[in-house]
Amino acid sequence: MSKETEIWNKVLSAAIQLPGVKVNRDSFLQEKLSIYCTGSQMSLAVEKGTIGNVDEKVLDEIAKECIKSHTIQVTALSTALGMPGGLAVLGSIPGDLAQYYYHVFVLSQKLAYIYGYPDLCDENGAFTESAKNLLTIFVGVMGGVIAANKVIQEIAEQAQKQIVKRLPEYALTKGILYPLVKQVAKWIGISLTKQSFARGVSKVVPFLGGLVSGGLTYYTFKPQAKKLMGKLKTTMYLAYENKNKEEFDSTDEVKDVNS
Repeated sequence: MSKETEIWNKVLSAAIQLPGVKVNRDSFLQEKLSIYCTGSQMSLAVEKGTIGNVDEKVLDEIAKECIKSHTIQVTALSTALGMPGGLAVLGSIPGDLAQYYYHVFVLSQKLAYIYGYPDLCDENGAFTESAKNLLTIFVGVMGGVIAANKVIQEIAEQAQKQIVKRLPEYALTKGILYPLVKQVAKWIGISLTKQSFARGVSKVVPFLGGLVSGGLTYYTFKPQAKKLMGKLKTTMYLAYENKNKEEFDSTDEVKDVNS
């Protein structure tokens, strides 16, 4: 394991241990969709994913609300931790990053569930190994990593074909996808090293450091979140359309044989 990958794994491990980081998929979807959907629509969305069961504009509205909320929260956090003594509250820069990625992970889960992804937690409510790898991929997508986009495309297709309630454990731990996960993890580790240095420098200047940190967070977090939203949406809709086309073509073949 490379040094960069190890850095990311430490931040990942610290962030997923924070209280409230796991989003209950069913409860979240029921809460958000109950405002816009009928009982039958909501039931189908929770059981089989939201794609195709709920109006696209509704899904986008919910996603944008989540992005706005977490952008405000993470910007306030970054501003506070950029002030003198901010790091002392958490003890270290890794603690700062863990808090930041807490919001990244919570928002990522919400966006994934909105656009039809299966549950990232197992029956006991714990993140599976595949889930941890998928969170890594989500961060990679937000950062514009090409390898992460390839994995998202593959996972979307698997999710639509299998219609499983929970993320398959083998999906990101074996086979051709796993090397891509490692590539993304290494890229994030390199990025984190640069971020840690920049954050450390910004905190040298009292008060200004907090404003700079908060401003940088706001102007990076929101666009990256929208990038993830767009990728999750387009890949899942494409996978959904391809699945329906395959089923339609299969039905036509049966009719031709029987005619």
